[in-house]
Amino acid sequence: MNLKQLEVFIAVAESGSFSRAAEITFLTQSTVSQHVSSLEKEFELTLLDRTGKGALLTEAGKLLLGHARRVVGEAREVPKVLNRFRGLEQVVLKIGGSNIPACYMVPDCMVRFRKQHPGVIITLCQGDSRETIDRLKREEIEFAVVGTRFDDKGLEHTPLVADRISLVVPASHPWRKKKHISLADVTEEPLIFRESGSGTDRTLRDELARAGLASEHLKTAMCLGSNEAIKQAILNGAGISFVSELSVKRECERGDMAIVPVRGLDVSRHFYLVTRQGRALAPAASAFMDCILERFRS
Repeated sequence: MNLKQLEVFIAVAESGSFSRAAEITFLTQSTVSQHVSSLEKEFELTLLDRTGKGALLTEAGKLLLGHARRVVGEAREVPKVLNRFRGLEQVVLKIGGSNIPACYMVPDCMVRFRKQHPGVIITLCQGDSRETIDRLKREEIEFAVVGTRFDDKGLEHTPLVADRISLVVPASHPWRKKKHISLADVTEEPLIFRESGSGTDRTLRDELARAGLASEHLKTAMCLGSNEAIKQAILNGAGISFVSELSVKRECERGDMAIVPVRGLDVSRHFYLVTRQGRALAPAASAFMDCILERFRS
């Protein structure tokens, strides 16, 4: 069974005539008969009764006609759907972002991208860096923007802008106006960390350990799953935290929080745009990647 046979069968069934079906399908009458006979032979059923009044559907033919119409209808939609896909119309684009990129970088590009491509619906899947990379490997998303680089095989990493991770305190904290504090000072205050799968947490703990501050020497007050949660905890006096400067820019400008330099500690990391090696991107994904690279490439 093939699509052409179904198209010819539909033409005969709807016109009630082999000769009329030949005109509709631009085939000879003998070719039309051959297509229908091939279907009957394949299914070992009579699909059409050839009578003096024309070709009449049998019960088996009626059953096939309903399914054939749906199959042919769906097949005719394929070129339309793919052309819309290629032309960035009525397309759903699924991308992934770890906390900072998903909250502050990707949204920064969305408005401009949507103005250029209003037919693209963007679905942003947010999670920590590890979760986001796992989504990419399961092909649930087209590409990812994360705050750390993993050594997983089959992935390509494109560096984006660097981001500083700095100690942040609330406006009421006595360190707010200090030019800097010491590493020893950090061990005396309750600290709020990100969850263990976070790129921020991974980078921060590596740098703290390198500076001589192992986790057991720190007063961990809590571990939270997002920068927004950490910011609220800081504002409510639950502790202080090392966070992305990008994520607290507005709060610091308003005077709600302050960045306090720590002598001997300089923590920064790159964000990465991550894709699967050797895989072709959808046109919408490629266009949005270009937008991100134009705005945030290092």
